[in-house]
Amino acid sequence: MDDIGFLLSLQALGNQLAAMPCDSYLVRLIHHSTRKPLPGERLWPASQLLLAPTIRFLRARNREGFDVYFRPYAADHNAGYILVDLDHAPPTVLAAMHGNGHEPCVVVETSPGHLQAWVRVSVMPLPPQVATRVSRHLAHRYQADRASADWRHVGRLAGFTNQKPQRRLPSGLAPWVRVRYATVGLASNSRGLLETAKLAPADVSRKSRVRPDSQLAAPSSEAQADPANESLEAIAIYQSWLNHIRIRQRFPQPDWSIADLWIAKQLLSQGASPSQVKSVLRLASPRFPRGHSDPEDYLRRTLTRAAHEITARPFPARPTPPPLG
Repeated sequence: MDDIGFLLSLQALGNQLAAMPCDSYLVRLIHHSTRKPLPGERLWPASQLLLAPTIRFLRARNREGFDVYFRPYAADHNAGYILVDLDHAPPTVLAAMHGNGHEPCVVVETSPGHLQAWVRVSVMPLPPQVATRVSRHLAHRYQADRASADWRHVGRLAGFTNQKPQRRLPSGLAPWVRVRYATVGLASNSRGLLETAKLAPADVSRKSRVRPDSQLAAPSSEAQADPANESLEAIAIYQSWLNHIRIRQRFPQPDWSIADLWIAKQLLSQGASPSQVKSVLRLASPRFPRGHSDPEDYLRRTLTRAAHEITARPFPARPTPPPLG
């Protein structure tokens, strides 16, 4: 029978991962005295990370002096989660974050009085420069550790012990990393954070009605001339519609092909041209082209089906949605 320590690790780890859904997680083991990582890159889906042999492996390394760190993984992008290291923040910081719409999805206590928070700002991967700007903004606003403010910083994984000597308890034991708070969902003002990072340019509402709260017009020559701006605007459009039709809230593990279809229908219904819709899906659909052998044919078929469904079953009339954020 598993001992109580194993069961505590399993429960804490499960709680943290359930509130931070992702296809896979990068786990890093770093020795507290040498600061050297254990050789080998560990990239595991949640199902494997929660297996008993995996937890026993991590617990064994933890007892050998390795601290256990992780982050949701999205290759060369940020997975939509921003780490805010609140080691030296004031006691009222969590209330302030909630009041500003920057609610963490997970807060872990790394040792008594020391916290780390994960804030989910996007349901799709973010470019590194955007995620880093959001991270630095949150670190500055909440007096968090700015050395940890970048797009791929790892945080502590709950269910293991903090091996730093300066964090030892009066008893001499290493403190457990505990989950203080965990809930699935985006920060309510996630869009504002992305706009702060210039993910959604302030004048986008004057350029296009393909967002729920904006007006349609042809893309500006400036946006056409700058691929980076075009990509950021496409992500802002896709993100706004994901929030508006609550895809992630209703489907924790969406079929992105279905999400693409639904968003294509919304965009076409708002008057966007097929080329505009293709551009949004191509630049902003999560991990596009995924496994599609012919991405352009996939986009063509998606738009054809969206146009057919609009004609066959038009959307019911409904009031214009209020601005997001």
